[in-house]
Amino acid sequence: MKIDFESGIPIYLQIADQIEDAVLSGIFPEDTQVPSTTELSTLYKINPATVLKGITLLTGNGVLYKRRGVGMFVCTGAKEKIQARRKQSFFDDYVASLLSEAEKLGISPDEVISMIKEGAKND
Repeated sequence: MKIDFESGIPIYLQIADQIEDAVLSGIFPEDTQVPSTTELSTLYKINPATVLKGITLLTGNGVLYKRRGVGMFVCTGAKEKIQARRKQSFFDDYVASLLSEAEKLGISPDEVISMIKEGAKND
C-alpha cells in the first residue's frame, strides 16, 4: 500500500481504497485479518484517527468486521460487495457520460461498442 500525500484524495479514502484493492486482488481473503489501525498509522506515519476513519468507512460498507480484542477482518462476501459498488460507480462515472456524449455526436450505441472493441485490440 502506498499513500500519496500530494493527492487531492483524502488519506482516509486512499487507505480504504487500498484495502479494498487488496481484498479484490486476494491479498486479504474473506475472514482474514487486516493490518491494525496502529500498524497502518505507524507504517505511513499518519494520525491513527485518519486510519480509523478509513477502517470505519469499510466497516460501514460491509467490507470489514471487528472481532473484539483481536482486530479487523474481511467480511464474507466483501469482494462481491466491492465489485458491485465499483461497477455501479464505473457506470455512473464513465459509461453514462460516454453514452450522453455519443448521443450528442450522433454516434449509435453499436458504433460506441465497435469503438471500444477497436480500442481494446490496440492495447
